[in-house]
Amino acid sequence: MAERLTRRLGTGDAVVIGLGSMLGAGVFAAFGPAARAAGTGLLVALLAAAVIAYCNATASAQLAAVYPTSGGTYVYGRERLGHWWGFTAGWGFVVGKTASCAAMALTFASYAVPGPWWAQRAAAVAAVLGLSALNYRGVSRTALLTRVLVAGTLTALAVVVAGIAAGGGAGAANLGGWASLRAGGAYGVLQAAGLLFFAFAGYARIATMGEEVRDPRRTIVRAIPVALFLTVAIYLAVGTAALLAAGPDRLAGSAAPLATAVEAAGSAALAPVVRAGGAVAALGALLALIAGVGRTGLAMARHGDLPAWLAAVHPRHRVPHHAEIALAAAVSALVATADLRGVIGFSSFGVLVYYGIANAAALTQPAADRRWPRALHLLGAAGCLALSAALPWPSVLAGAAMFAAGLAGRWLVLRRRASRAGREG
Repeated sequence: MAERLTRRLGTGDAVVIGLGSMLGAGVFAAFGPAARAAGTGLLVALLAAAVIAYCNATASAQLAAVYPTSGGTYVYGRERLGHWWGFTAGWGFVVGKTASCAAMALTFASYAVPGPWWAQRAAAVAAVLGLSALNYRGVSRTALLTRVLVAGTLTALAVVVAGIAAGGGAGAANLGGWASLRAGGAYGVLQAAGLLFFAFAGYARIATMGEEVRDPRRTIVRAIPVALFLTVAIYLAVGTAALLAAGPDRLAGSAAPLATAVEAAGSAALAPVVRAGGAVAALGALLALIAGVGRTGLAMARHGDLPAWLAAVHPRHRVPHHAEIALAAAVSALVATADLRGVIGFSSFGVLVYYGIANAAALTQPAADRRWPRALHLLGAAGCLALSAALPWPSVLAGAAMFAAGLAGRWLVLRRRASRAGREG
């Protein structure tokens, strides 16, 4: 019988873990590429991404309440649609979110270490190893540190908005008028929405930790929408302030868009606060990502879709320690070669496929298990398809190749197993 994880997390813990996953990714990493794609239309893209994220959140919450175990849509796809669908979702999540871990580690280093590239890469590896060691010690410690990191992030963002308001350099003239709003067209808005969706994907951490929350039918259904709505409100406030201060062109050309916005508003003295906030936010997102990816790897290993070694649960700390060790090694290797902007698109492609399958699985649930109308899941599935297709073409090609490799690998493994079973029979 597979070893089980321990249910230690309440609703507040789950909301904080979701916030920790989302806040660091979007505010400090995705606004620049989104402004480049859509100009001022990034606010429209932000709302579009939020709507699709809400549809996906309802599907995830509805499914997680019925299947409160580690693995998220990997498990839901297997149970509702079949093993191949579940594997596709799990593969997209594990590979895409491994790239997200590298992106968050690099974001932390770029904000925290102003030195040469090799020093930033070393700091990124150190962050991965340190937070992996913390996760190894148990999920209660993960939730506690996430609370601290979320508090630091919110404080930094409040200072950013207040500094822009007080600086006097912000104004509607910086937005560029209707020309900037229409600069990217519908395609640019969709592409920006796909990139910004990367920022909302953190609520999946709550569902993938379904085996570790108390009263999951109640806790997960409450925690996912609350964490998402809080994040949307924060993103809109910060995004509006940044656009008013710096305009879309300056944001698009900046590797640290919030620092650029503060400086443009005439509050350059607050730039160190922004950098500290970016570093803290990235750490919070990385911490929650490590926990979520490790648990999906655990679920896939339990069902034979990843090596059985990854299914081990630590006898004392009750965490999937082998999966987290493997993840730490993979992410540490990625940060030596990854490009921050490129991995955002790659990760978004994998996660959009993941949530497309979640919506499809939710559509098959019976009335007794339904908490939201099917129309939301239809909109979610269509939105995931549209946003994934609108991503930059290198991300689409790399994502398609990643899924093809994973599906081909599973087919070969299953064929080898069947051949071995036939010989033994």
